[in-house]
Amino acid sequence: MQEIRIERMQPADALAAASIEKELFGQPWSCEGFLSALASQDAFYLSVFLDGKLVGYCGFYQSFEEAEITNVAVSPSCQRRGIGMRMLEELIRCGGKRGVERYILEVRISNGRAIRLYEKLGFTKAGVRRGFYEMPKEDALIMCLDH
Repeated sequence: MQEIRIERMQPADALAAASIEKELFGQPWSCEGFLSALASQDAFYLSVFLDGKLVGYCGFYQSFEEAEITNVAVSPSCQRRGIGMRMLEELIRCGGKRGVERYILEVRISNGRAIRLYEKLGFTKAGVRRGFYEMPKEDALIMCLDH
């Protein structure tokens, strides 16, 4: 049985997170982008390790009692194992300890798997941002969770 460990992201995780970003996204965050986020008092990020290897991460920027979830990613080879659900549940739990009452995120309108995952967690559709994404150009679905 493989051991999954979820913990607060550390600067040492930034390079591996940026590598997963390159695999998944048309406009990936760089290692420096993650390091910058980790240096912010308003940011909170989690890393997910499977048998000691970073396989996923998620995080948010907090403003008072609201948090915007900016990154949610699981390495393609580890998807469909419940890792995304577990790490988001932990992110929401940790956010609650920080006083977060509302979570907001954007997701590509074509990303049905992610939308279904967010709905299972209680997120609801709140609107659409036209042309939000680049490479390829696409609308974003805005989703919210009041917790």
